[in-house]
Amino acid sequence: MAMRLLIDNWRWAGVPFYLRTGKRLAKRSTEIMIQFKRAPHIVFREREVEPNRLILNIQPDEGISVSFGAKRPGTEMSIGNVTMNFIYRERFGGMSRTAYATLLNDCLRGDATLFDRGDSVEAAWSLVEPILEVWSAAKSVSVAQYASSTWGPRESDQLLEREARQWYNP
Repeated sequence: MAMRLLIDNWRWAGVPFYLRTGKRLAKRSTEIMIQFKRAPHIVFREREVEPNRLILNIQPDEGISVSFGAKRPGTEMSIGNVTMNFIYRERFGGMSRTAYATLLNDCLRGDATLFDRGDSVEAAWSLVEPILEVWSAAKSVSVAQYASSTWGPRESDQLLEREARQWYNP
């Protein structure tokens, strides 16, 4: 599944959110990638620099990456991309227990910190229900297919290409 979402409020007006998920993609990864807008005045127009990014790695390699353009040392105007990484496992050692063990422990202790609240679950279903309604009303539903160990069907790439964007594939 790949989709483009917009949030209807003043803070996020016009900011697209792209979601992609699937089984048997090229890599097992849960992450949030925030790509920052380019500044309206680009000082180094002739230099090709990747956009600044903040990547929150949820699993399996928990951590945070920040990527941005920086001038290389020296007299020449040379811009390069810099990436700073924090990897939880490298800093604090291997995980002592699985996510399921943590979940069960929290249940036994009555700690609901990591659990979704009811309003959060309802908000998630409000995204899914219109899709299910369209599918149930349709005579036939065409689902794009893709080969195992790829990043999904061509249609998911086309979703972003319509806006001159592309997926970040780790």
